[in-house]
Amino acid sequence: MSSELNPIGVFDSGYGGLTILKEFIDLMPEYDYFYLGDNARSPYGPRSFDAVYSYTLEAVNKLFEMGCHIIILACNTASAKALRTIQQNDLPKIDHNKRVLGVIRPSVEAIGKYTLTNNIGILGTRGTVISNSYPLEIAKLFPNMKVNQEACPMWVPLVENDEFNMPGADYFIEKNINSLLKKNNKIDSIILGCTHYPLLSSKIKKYLPPNIKLLSQGKIVAESLKDYLLRHPEIEIKCTKSSIYKFFTTDNPTIFKKQGRKFCDKITDVRHINL
Repeated sequence: MSSELNPIGVFDSGYGGLTILKEFIDLMPEYDYFYLGDNARSPYGPRSFDAVYSYTLEAVNKLFEMGCHIIILACNTASAKALRTIQQNDLPKIDHNKRVLGVIRPSVEAIGKYTLTNNIGILGTRGTVISNSYPLEIAKLFPNMKVNQEACPMWVPLVENDEFNMPGADYFIEKNINSLLKKNNKIDSIILGCTHYPLLSSKIKKYLPPNIKLLSQGKIVAESLKDYLLRHPEIEIKCTKSSIYKFFTTDNPTIFKKQGRKFCDKITDVRHINL
């Protein structure tokens, strides 16, 4: 038997995707996982579509080179601005047997189970909101749903600068939630459209009416991946299962290890990588 690793690849512009990886490991610990964070160029939210696409494609190619047959873009901005082009234009040229999946579609598929009023809120980065990826995907599956979005540009910096538990964070969180709910008072379900936002969940709930459901992506995307692998045994069989988890960053590994542990407690060895 070959000792070569064929891990499941998980990519994000920074740390947020670690909240997705954590749920993958909790649900399916037997698989091998490689996590790649492009921390040197993060955040992706304010960057152009072309830049996000270019950076994401570089990361995808790197993870394919490292033995991955399936990659999850655990980043809403990359899923919004790069996934479709990579799936349609690049994968057929790279290898039509490999797969790149995102986090937006599984989140949208799940929303139908939660809402009773068919009025949905999205909290996301400016890039994700401007892309309109959530409203477009929701319209395909649930054409009668009404979607309102709110860009929360300060939320990721609050998390990454360790300010998310500080009183100052409350100002921005309350402001953005009130702004969203003023747009539509019938909203009964909100998707956290950024993988950093689960770390803000307790503060977000503080400012939400108790009847509004808050959907965090990690568990939803993990269940979706598990289902995908069951439905695609030709992909699943290629994924090695030694419970090996490796972490790579385009920035400083020591800083990544320290910061990353806020998001995922499985981080041990972190290596620097160039894209």
